[in-house]
Amino acid sequence: MRAQLKDPDVAYRRRWLTLTVLCISLMVIGLDNTILNVALPTLSHTKNLGGLGASGSALQWIVDSYTLVFAGLLLTMGSLGDRFGRYKFLTFGLIVFGIGSVMSAFAPSAGVLIATRSLMGIGGACIMPGTLSILSNVFPTPRERAKAIGIWAGVSALGVGIGPVAGGALLTHFWWGSVFLVIVPIVITALALGYFFVPDSSDKTTPRLDPIGAGLSIVSLGALLWAIIEAPSHGWTSGEIMAGFAIGFVLLASFLLWELKSSSPMLDLHFFQNPRFSAASAAIMLVFLALFGTIFLLTQYLQSVLGYSTLKAGAILIPQSAALMIFAFLSPRWVVRFGNKAVVAVGLSLVAISLLLFTTLDVGSSALHVVLVSVIMGVGMGNVMSPATESIMGSLPRAKAGVGSAMNDTTRQVGGAVGVAVLGSILSSHYGPNLASRLSGKVPVPLITSARDSVGRAVSVANAPSAARFRTQIISAAHQSFIGGLHLASVIAALIVFVAVAGVLIWLPARAIEVVDATGAPQPDAEPLAAVGTT
Repeated sequence: MRAQLKDPDVAYRRRWLTLTVLCISLMVIGLDNTILNVALPTLSHTKNLGGLGASGSALQWIVDSYTLVFAGLLLTMGSLGDRFGRYKFLTFGLIVFGIGSVMSAFAPSAGVLIATRSLMGIGGACIMPGTLSILSNVFPTPRERAKAIGIWAGVSALGVGIGPVAGGALLTHFWWGSVFLVIVPIVITALALGYFFVPDSSDKTTPRLDPIGAGLSIVSLGALLWAIIEAPSHGWTSGEIMAGFAIGFVLLASFLLWELKSSSPMLDLHFFQNPRFSAASAAIMLVFLALFGTIFLLTQYLQSVLGYSTLKAGAILIPQSAALMIFAFLSPRWVVRFGNKAVVAVGLSLVAISLLLFTTLDVGSSALHVVLVSVIMGVGMGNVMSPATESIMGSLPRAKAGVGSAMNDTTRQVGGAVGVAVLGSILSSHYGPNLASRLSGKVPVPLITSARDSVGRAVSVANAPSAARFRTQIISAAHQSFIGGLHLASVIAALIVFVAVAGVLIWLPARAIEVVDATGAPQPDAEPLAAVGTT
């Protein structure tokens, strides 16, 4: 059967079946990105209550270990797939992702789960670029390719949308590991169908790899994220944290210098001389900073503060995903009428306004209140992602379309990792000291020490028989302290996004310009590149 796929005519006739398999493969990543968030409060519970006893910083690393490895390897794995075979690397990525999912489901501790999530990040970095590269090969005509990319992006958004409610439904009936095991049947289906319907292809002219650049990018970002995540527990001015920041920034500077001097850089920094490319990349990064960071906080707020079940918490996030999908689909029409700058600036402004509205949430907020605030964010994000992605893709020569796609995916993952780290640490820096201050002298010190780690841990401590006398005090203090931290993190995130609005208004061209060739000259007959990666 696979031998037949070597015939271009056979591969072309089966192109829509190939697209189906690619979409199933992509859904694995979209689903994993959001299904885990609903399980985070459960993971913070002690083992006797069905969790792993994960600390606040461990919860951040469970999310960020995946996105850090994913982002750091994305460009490299895309190049390896181009060189040695895209189907081979897609298959390899699915196998690694599946193995990592099974290992994650049965992880005995938070530390092991962080490690297995890193393994899943390696698999994801092989899957994502492979799907788009194969798609571009089996759909040679521009019109069909644009349609296929639209379907590809829509399925990616679908995976993100169903993740929270799927996770909530699973956790209602099964243990936390089920959110990982549910991915395995999808992986097996993609592998089986891929054998019959996905042709292999490669590009032997792919530039040399940049392993030094890939290594420096991962280590530098890892050091900075470690310093940000661990700062609340060690102290922002402690020697360990200051050393972490220093090492991170030195390695980051080394990465930038290496990429500037390398003959085959992993990331060509000269692209950022184009304001359209750099402003759009920054917009996408900050939108995902807000998205990943707020979902990380919202799932804890919904379950540990409002007391919603995992299923209800997941369902409340569906309208946000629906708004994102709908407005990402509609935004190209408004770009035609009003231009990229106006649409992206308005979208970012809506995201910033929704972040400010997070300060209206409290311990007694209704589900409708949360839905309205999060939907405003979804509308704003939908109006940023598609136009900003088009700006990235359209600012590069056609020969660099793969670089544009990889850059778009990398900025999303880096933005998400930084969002979880920064917003989570801002909340933790406020939560712990505030809770200790509220309970000092009223509750035994050992209970305070355990409860100050995270709101999920506080609820777990308060429900223990040994803390029955202090249950009301601990829960009340934990809720109020979490709300204060949530408000602070939201205001800081809003200010960051408003800075992005200013950058877009200054640097992003009002209207799309021509695609340029390798020398920077416009291509008069350039075919518009479809926007991809809307989630």
